[in-house]
Amino acid sequence: MKKILSTIAMSTFLSVSLCADITKVEIGAGAWGQTPSGTANYDRGLGITGTNTFDETKDTSPYVWMLIKHPIPVVPNIRLEYTSIHATGKASGSWNGLNAPANTKSVLDIKEYDIIPYYNLVDNTFWTTLDLGLDIKVLDLDYKVEPNGLFTGYEDTYTAPIPLVYARVRVEIPTTNIGLEGDAKYVTTGSSTIYDARVKVDYTFNISPVVQPALEIGYRKQKIKIDENNLDVKTDMDFSGFFAGLMLRF
Repeated sequence: MKKILSTIAMSTFLSVSLCADITKVEIGAGAWGQTPSGTANYDRGLGITGTNTFDETKDTSPYVWMLIKHPIPVVPNIRLEYTSIHATGKASGSWNGLNAPANTKSVLDIKEYDIIPYYNLVDNTFWTTLDLGLDIKVLDLDYKVEPNGLFTGYEDTYTAPIPLVYARVRVEIPTTNIGLEGDAKYVTTGSSTIYDARVKVDYTFNISPVVQPALEIGYRKQKIKIDENNLDVKTDMDFSGFFAGLMLRF
């Protein structure tokens, strides 16, 4: 996490230093109070045929993001995001050839890295902005079934880059410092669907013409449904809840 924050801070410093070539830089960080739900099913053979069911217990996770907008039309702008998710649940079935006893705890940690090149189709025309692009969402999953008595537990890690369509719309309310914004990342293929959608309202403080701090609050919902015959892990997971954070506009 510290490395990510340091990288964003350094990138922001370099971007501001090159302000003659960049029209806008924004960074933000905050917390997302998400509640998980759903299941994940393992069918790998060799004694690994188990199911995970989430507890639907709320957890607060950090997030950070940065966008850089420049005046070169043919080159896409860039938005970078990081989110972490922590979810607990119950595991059942067979893991490494051993059956998990009742009430065996499971833990899923997901780190998400979003790399989003996008084009600004409408730039604050009649107070409206519209962006369209491609999101490369890298999911770094760490799954653990904890030991329980004679049951020795199970651990697995998986990393996957997933391409999604990205769209964002923003409306500035005239004569106020309030902005309304929504964005979505989406892909569907066969029986699988993955999306990540947010809506928010933010308020910008006109304290300085160079750096303008702001507050944001909103609601975010993710769905990761993977149901392909050639995969040994199938998921139907949802993560949703309110988020709030601080922003800096340059």
